[in-house]
Amino acid sequence: MSDCIFCRIVNGEIPSYKVYEDDHFLAFLDISQFTRGHTLVIPKKHYEFVWDVVEIGNYINVAQKVAQHYRTLGYKYVDSLSFGRAVQHAHIHLVPQGEGHSDYTEALSGLDAFVSDSKRRPTAEEGNKLVEKLKL
Repeated sequence: MSDCIFCRIVNGEIPSYKVYEDDHFLAFLDISQFTRGHTLVIPKKHYEFVWDVVEIGNYINVAQKVAQHYRTLGYKYVDSLSFGRAVQHAHIHLVPQGEGHSDYTEALSGLDAFVSDSKRRPTAEEGNKLVEKLKL
């Protein structure tokens, strides 16, 4: 879909901070950064909802691979969410949090910023540093 923002990211029309990519799936930093390192995992092929993805087992395996990688980097928790209403292209949110965030403090404080879509956007320098740290 040419008007889908995630399809445009897949096609290279919109820049992104990629942390993982293979022939079928892409993981990149969410522009709103619910928490630092907040990542979206998407299929490259357009599916409206997660449950429409034909290769759903492979899709979940990629999300698991990225989440497990984050855990090896010291994030104790990697929460996951899946909504499909704001952007109707299947996507799984991975929300990493470190030790001391078991009460969801950072994630919950990021909720307002996530909804407003602007307060936590990383600068180019911050985004590049995060990708350097998180990339598989």
